[in-house]
Amino acid sequence: MYNNENYYLDLFQVTRPQLENLVAAGIKEGGSYSDLFFENTTYQDLLLRDGIVSSGGFHIDYGVGIRVLKGDRTGYAYSESTDAKSMSEAVKAAALIAASGPDRPLAPAESVLAPLRPSTAGDQGRLRQVKNRQGARSAGSIDAICPPVTKTAVDYYPFVSDWRTEEARVFVPFMERIQKEISARDNRVLKVIVSLSNQISDILMFNSLGELTYDTRPMGTIAASIVFTQDGKIENKTVSRSYRTGTEMLTETLLEEIVSEAVKGIDERFAARRPKGGKMSVVMGAGASGILLHEAMGHAFEADFNRKGQSIFSGRIGEKVCSEDISIVDDGTIPGNRGAVNFDDEGVPGQKTFMVRNGILESYLHDRISATHFGVSPTGNGRRESFRYAPIPRMRATYMLGGKATKEDIITSVKKGVYVDQFSNGQVQIGEGDFTFFVKSGFLIEDGKLTMPVKDINIIGNGPQALADITMVGNDPKVDEGAWTCGKGQSCPVSCGIPTVLVNNLTVGGE
Repeated sequence: MYNNENYYLDLFQVTRPQLENLVAAGIKEGGSYSDLFFENTTYQDLLLRDGIVSSGGFHIDYGVGIRVLKGDRTGYAYSESTDAKSMSEAVKAAALIAASGPDRPLAPAESVLAPLRPSTAGDQGRLRQVKNRQGARSAGSIDAICPPVTKTAVDYYPFVSDWRTEEARVFVPFMERIQKEISARDNRVLKVIVSLSNQISDILMFNSLGELTYDTRPMGTIAASIVFTQDGKIENKTVSRSYRTGTEMLTETLLEEIVSEAVKGIDERFAARRPKGGKMSVVMGAGASGILLHEAMGHAFEADFNRKGQSIFSGRIGEKVCSEDISIVDDGTIPGNRGAVNFDDEGVPGQKTFMVRNGILESYLHDRISATHFGVSPTGNGRRESFRYAPIPRMRATYMLGGKATKEDIITSVKKGVYVDQFSNGQVQIGEGDFTFFVKSGFLIEDGKLTMPVKDINIIGNGPQALADITMVGNDPKVDEGAWTCGKGQSCPVSCGIPTVLVNNLTVGGE
């Protein structure tokens, strides 16, 4: 959502000439680029436990982060005040950090791009543009960071009702209804905890290219954690929904979704056992299984890992990495989605980026630094947790496009394997691509049919190999709407999704 320019300038008590002077001070000592990130975020949260509100919170986070680049070095400082003295001191600190150490300019873009794949007419045009820019660029020059190609403003999260204008008590009846409805639908419910959190962030960005960008970002998240008991056994389940929208998200439809999902599949949870482990086919259910796509593959496409040669996909642009039936997207343009961005945290417009198209690795996920290194336009993936952090390449909503097979056809094709649809924690090695994920629920597949419910198993594999081993892609793509948060030294809200897919030769850790 956007207010007018003066709203943001007045909120942060700054003027356009003052912003220009600050970035000019940032590059005064030979810096190549400088930018400012102002943030005012209002947070609110409530927790309903045992039918009563047991805790709640409200706070405001306010400040500015200042970045100065010189060659391949980043200087970063922040201030929790936007008075002239505090910002001036922060600029000086960032500039001093950037100026320390030997001067190493960003790698020439054409030397990185040229060997990656057979050239096309489009590639040659792009390479000529890169060489022309590089010819005019020198270490310490202001154009060392290239601006995005377009600056079209699109609002992916307009909202009707502002969370900041409503008192917290008006949300309590909705939370109480969730707790009561879940308890009423299954007599095995022992405890229900309902949480509601929301935030509104006003953002103002300015850089040494003269780009002024502003945005107001809403976020509402509701979750229910349920404890079930049966014959002395305990099962836990959590259901969540999170959207970039206002208080209008609290609808009857949302309430029914949460309640229905909360009690779904509990019979199978109590009946589930650990299967015999081994190497076998694994069918990933549509939706939440996209967490494996995010962790085991998505991180390896982030351009900072590839710029430093740390990813298994480094130097592989233009190569075939999987079946031509597979296309993988990172998307900041899904309306109201948790991972949507009108602009990323460097002022680059939100966009839809094909990482893999028809089996070919097409693009990494770029912030301005990596885009300059590779000689391409930034993809709108420069993100940060708050003004206290410098932006780095991060995912938004990462998902696989749908294929031609039905879910039933995929399951029927498996002689022996497992079907999994709910994951919890996992570990991934970016460099090698090896991963381990813990499966909360699923089924054994025997002779093309779902049989015994399974739980407490690990799925072990290698990201690039698993990608190459996907042999069937379902026609049921789904982006999960849960409260996913990605950690990479700092946290960012994201989404993930996948259609039903068949992956051959994964290791299933069971009995």
